[in-house]
Amino acid sequence: MPLPSFFRSRETARNWNVVHAAAYGAGIGALAALFKTLDPLHSTGAAVSFVDSAAQIIGAAAVFALLCAGAAVLRNVLARRLIWHDGK
Repeated sequence: MPLPSFFRSRETARNWNVVHAAAYGAGIGALAALFKTLDPLHSTGAAVSFVDSAAQIIGAAAVFALLCAGAAVLRNVLARRLIWHDGK
């Protein structure tokens, strides 16, 4: 049973786009990994190779993309079953 709410959206309810969620997640992951790789706050002077940095950035982007895509799929499934069930 959905929780009662006083908010009524004027837009029709629709599914979240999983591809867009994955793209946004990849962007957030790449930015986070780039920030960690550059490490502006605690520079230790240790040289890190470009390949290691690129691997970290690509890995973080892929993991965040999967995380956001999974969240979008989970939201769509829950919304279909709990909110938009249409009396079925």
